[in-house]
Amino acid sequence: MVRTRHAVRAWSRTRRGQRRLAQAVMGVCALVLAPAAWLHLSSDGRVRTVADVPAADVAIVFGAGLRDGAPTPYLAHRLDAAVALYRTGKVKVVLVTGDNSTRDYDEPDAMRAYLTGHGVPGARVVDDYAGFDTWDSCTRARRIFGVRRAVLVTQGFHVTRALALCEAAGIRSYGVPVAEPHDATWYYGQTREVLAAGKASLDAVFRPAPTFLGPKEHGVARALAAPEPPKAAAAGGRSGGGGSGKG
Repeated sequence: MVRTRHAVRAWSRTRRGQRRLAQAVMGVCALVLAPAAWLHLSSDGRVRTVADVPAADVAIVFGAGLRDGAPTPYLAHRLDAAVALYRTGKVKVVLVTGDNSTRDYDEPDAMRAYLTGHGVPGARVVDDYAGFDTWDSCTRARRIFGVRRAVLVTQGFHVTRALALCEAAGIRSYGVPVAEPHDATWYYGQTREVLAAGKASLDAVFRPAPTFLGPKEHGVARALAAPEPPKAAAAGGRSGGGGSGKG
């Protein structure tokens, strides 16, 4: 009888411990997933396509890596969408934002070369050389380049975070997600977004200064004020400058 009583107590403690462990695991999962849920809720109704996105003066294209100095396929697909937005008149200027932290790694200039090589006039491309992460790109677009409304171009797994952070930075935005095959890179991107959501929520709340702030740039304003290039020039190869200086 005594043994039975002890066995029941041990079983009860074990069940209680299991229940507490399960509750702890659920609590951790909720903390991890809550920022990702917030990102999706905050972007509700603002994820569109090239065809139905509302027009805006500026498209912001986020960097996504280089391979041998040229855009990776994922970045090239973002730039293709930006070309389509420009050709259809949905945007007037493309702000390319990426990493140029070393002399040998220059995302914005590679993005510029791709765009101009696909018919976007150089005078309509503006470079942000200090877009080291999504928050830096969004807050610099607002604080340095004066962008108040934009179409954000990126992959589907990143678009909600970009929308939430640009809204927090003061930019009214819509997102155009670029579709990709569900390969290893796509799954890596999806996983990374879950982890990055926590930092994004902190950035949105505390709104830190970017890694590099620098002086205000007028490249976007100049590009918008410039006369519309002739259609023949727009359809040609790479044209002249007109982007901002390095910031």
